[in-house]
Amino acid sequence: MNQSSEPLVLGIETSCDETAVGIVRGRHLLANVIASSVEEHARFGGVVPEIASRAHLEAMPAVIQEALKIAKVSLNDIDAFGVSAGPGLIGALLVGTSAASGLAVGLDKPLFGVNHLSSHLAVDALDETKPLRPAVGLLVSGGHSSIIQVNDFATDIRVMGATIDDAAGEAFDKIARLLELDFPGGPAIDRLAVDGNSHAIDFPRGLQDSDYNFSFSGLKTAVSRYLQKTPDAHRADVAASFQEAVVDVLLSKAIAACAATGIDSLIIAGGVAANSRLRALAAERTAILGIELRTPPLALCTDNGAMVAVMTSLAVSAGIKPSQTGLEALSTASVNQPIWA
Repeated sequence: MNQSSEPLVLGIETSCDETAVGIVRGRHLLANVIASSVEEHARFGGVVPEIASRAHLEAMPAVIQEALKIAKVSLNDIDAFGVSAGPGLIGALLVGTSAASGLAVGLDKPLFGVNHLSSHLAVDALDETKPLRPAVGLLVSGGHSSIIQVNDFATDIRVMGATIDDAAGEAFDKIARLLELDFPGGPAIDRLAVDGNSHAIDFPRGLQDSDYNFSFSGLKTAVSRYLQKTPDAHRADVAASFQEAVVDVLLSKAIAACAATGIDSLIIAGGVAANSRLRALAAERTAILGIELRTPPLALCTDNGAMVAVMTSLAVSAGIKPSQTGLEALSTASVNQPIWA
């Protein structure tokens, strides 16, 4: 361990199309470097696993070196290595776990396989001025939409609800294609919606009156049928109304989870957490109800190494045992497995 009482941790993230490395000391962020291959996937309208894996292999050495340079530390200074071990694209995950395992073995340092999803929530811990306390987490990304009770980031995460079909991010991508927008669809719809009327079209809110699960299949069908029947529709109104329907459902269920648990703190994390309407409406509703809203900076919403590093740091500080040699990547891991054994 460093002379400092706080662990110096390097985290690697390769679950999809970002090759990312973050370095933290305790809960203080020292470096966060990301190399994205999104432009290589754009012409296919979605992420191509083989292209993503090859891009990770090519980018990894340079991203690690850049992070070390920014943090002004060497590999020998690192106390522990962390890596996203799942869920994600299996080929992409294997690049990250192989790199992290090699570094840990070569330098005789502990290695922690961490959960990609719960790490998105743990990015909230990157503020040493705020105490860690229980929260409800609204995790919204390209492949996952979940409501999670976070009692402790590294040891006690409980899933309250999840998507039963397409996640919010996937719904954004598919509607963006119908609107002939660029990939990824989330930012494209967000930009177009600025010029639209979010109340112009009353699109359905799926599973609104049920538990904490999500369904966006009916909404996607409704948008598709509307565009077929109204070929001259104002695209900005469609984008804004669709976005409003998604955001309304996400926040209604998350706030209901806060009420049910008695927890007055809400974390919104994941790529869709960068959506401007989600952030604005969340601020309005939580302020009215006296709920503390915790959203990461925009740069830490999408996949990044900082979230992996801080989750690892929390595990080290909690005294959790490192993962075993030969760390296994699991493409379909559940969010309630924060740290690999």
